[in-house]
Amino acid sequence: MEKQRSFSLKPIRFFLVTSVTISFSVIFLIFFSTWVIKTSPSLYGGPHNLTVQTFNPTSSSSSEYVLKNSILAGRRRHFGGDNSSSQIFTADAEITGNSTSSPFSTDKSSVGDESEDSDVIVKGGNNIVLGNNSTTSVGKPEYISSITNDLEKKKKKKSKVDCDVSKGKWIIDESYPLYTNMSCPFIDEGFNCVGNGRFNNDYMKWRWLPQDCEIPRFNATKMLELIRGKRLVFVGDSINRNQWESMLCLLMGGVKDPKKVYEARGRKITKERGTYSFKFEDYRCTVEYYVSHFLVHESKARIGKKRTQSLRIDTIDKGSSRWRGADILVFNTAHWWNHHKTKAGINYYQEGDQVHPKLDVTEAFRRSLSTWASWIDKNINPRKTRIFFRSSAPSHFSGGLWNTGGHCKEAFRPINETFTSTDYPEKNLVIEETISKMRNPVTFLNITRLSDYRPDAHPSIYGRKTINPGVQDCSHWCLPGVPDNWNQLLYYYLQSRTKSNFVD
Repeated sequence: MEKQRSFSLKPIRFFLVTSVTISFSVIFLIFFSTWVIKTSPSLYGGPHNLTVQTFNPTSSSSSEYVLKNSILAGRRRHFGGDNSSSQIFTADAEITGNSTSSPFSTDKSSVGDESEDSDVIVKGGNNIVLGNNSTTSVGKPEYISSITNDLEKKKKKKSKVDCDVSKGKWIIDESYPLYTNMSCPFIDEGFNCVGNGRFNNDYMKWRWLPQDCEIPRFNATKMLELIRGKRLVFVGDSINRNQWESMLCLLMGGVKDPKKVYEARGRKITKERGTYSFKFEDYRCTVEYYVSHFLVHESKARIGKKRTQSLRIDTIDKGSSRWRGADILVFNTAHWWNHHKTKAGINYYQEGDQVHPKLDVTEAFRRSLSTWASWIDKNINPRKTRIFFRSSAPSHFSGGLWNTGGHCKEAFRPINETFTSTDYPEKNLVIEETISKMRNPVTFLNITRLSDYRPDAHPSIYGRKTINPGVQDCSHWCLPGVPDNWNQLLYYYLQSRTKSNFVD
């Protein structure tokens, strides 16, 4: 009897265990499904009201704000459904289609490489965002046409290094000059027109405005940061010394303690000396100048029984060792190629032991530049050094040359005539041709035409005191003045490219 009872209980026990197991499984599945539904994002939901950037401008809603180096978008995501669309707008993109959903991650790890010069434009807080490789949510479709117009304007109004900054006009800028002869102690006598009695200071108020480019105003603090720990070296004739002194004066605007700017050997700037190195102690940088009228070696050669001056157009200037190791090099040569001996070319130009009885000045200029270019390609590391070559600066002598009664004191304003290609100096063409053949990249700093509009900005009778008071200086430039604008262009080129882009 006991055996039979025990045997009958086994099916009942098996049934109970199975029922409990199934019940717990069903309950677990119900709770798990509920949890999954609550924690998972809806892939087919309606439009996402996603705010990309909170921005509360104080100006009107149509204002345009540029946020530099902002990371506002991550990887692009694709979602199903008829009402879901995700777009990526770049600076040159067409804006088409609808955008009702644009979820994205702002996690930096999902962004990828960030462009150093990327601009993100926020229009009036209406959640319209444009930028390089940024996913965009457009809150109001009616703004699409205005965004497209803005993009087209940006295409036309370039702010890139490849635009022609030599085309433009001079405009009055009441914030100029950026320094005075009182705030800058480095202006030597020949360029200190105010100190020499010039009372008409309108020439200081003009600023160069390129017609196709938006270039930044010179910022002394940012320029000092660009050259922090570096050597900025100017090499050339006295016109390059003119530009070098301008740079020193401009940089003083960003210096807190003027006593921490000094010449390394305590030298005072004069026409007689040709080597200077000014230290900016707080920035651990130097701004240097080395005179070199031709960039090649000025020498002497024996012709018959006489030793006479010659120009070794096949040998680099003997001071070239000082140029090595510079981080930024600014070269020029042109002014001295207009002197009588160089223009005549008789028993003057030397190659090896041979002094040419006669050699055309343009051909001599070309061979000299070829010597300079070969030296640059052999001795300068383009990964360390940025190289510039400034074009020739025009003179404005009227009624004669510098030593035959030429003058320019009557000029008080820039001239308005338009210069044609026939006015372009042949020397500039030779410089550009030489640069194009070089292995090292060289930026041509073309200041010729913009300077040609400015006969009013020379020292004329307010330059260096000379024995002959009838001699006017219509070649160099007053400081403050035109060379400040040359340095603004130099600043533009330098800040437009990072060091890693020095090599194109």
